[in-house]
Amino acid sequence: MALDQIDVDSYGQSENEMTVFDHIEELRGRIIKSLIAIIIAGIVCFIFNDFIFEYVVFGPTHDGFPTYRLISNLFGDILSSPPAFNKQAIGFGEAFVTSIKVSFVIGFIVSFPFVLYQLWQFIKPGLYTVEKKATRGVVFICSILFLLGVSFGYFIVSPFAINFLMGYTIPGVENIPTLASYLGYMVMFTLPAGLIFELPIVI
Repeated sequence: MALDQIDVDSYGQSENEMTVFDHIEELRGRIIKSLIAIIIAGIVCFIFNDFIFEYVVFGPTHDGFPTYRLISNLFGDILSSPPAFNKQAIGFGEAFVTSIKVSFVIGFIVSFPFVLYQLWQFIKPGLYTVEKKATRGVVFICSILFLLGVSFGYFIVSPFAINFLMGYTIPGVENIPTLASYLGYMVMFTLPAGLIFELPIVI
């Protein structure tokens, strides 16, 4: 990478100043690495597609889901089992397209620590020495918080939400959710929770 000049900042840090094109090239490399990681994770998830749908995506709809067992043991029949309902794919090729989408959403969640590491490696050279010391371990902490947030949304929010939404009925209307609708809500229950858990770092 071409270097224009070498400056020493007021904190005593020797800093290599890069041109705009150097920054763009660096960012492009980080983005490509992140995309490759997501694609690889997505392909692996697609290979185990049946397992992921049965035990992960549709996990909160099964009686054996850990949250139901735990709450049943602690509080009785408040939330002992999910409501029985069928899911339908009504679009042509919807099942296939949905499988791909789910694979890459889970692939993103799995590869999030690596993606965050790439982003941090792009930002880190622009920080002062004291700032680098203050943010030591930020990638690990952010990754843990994100995964905790996703887990909270998956194990806590989604079971209660599924029971409430499927239990809410209108007279004369049968509640049969589409596959896309179910997955859309599952994403809404998990990914935003992961981002919300990052608020302590933002603050």
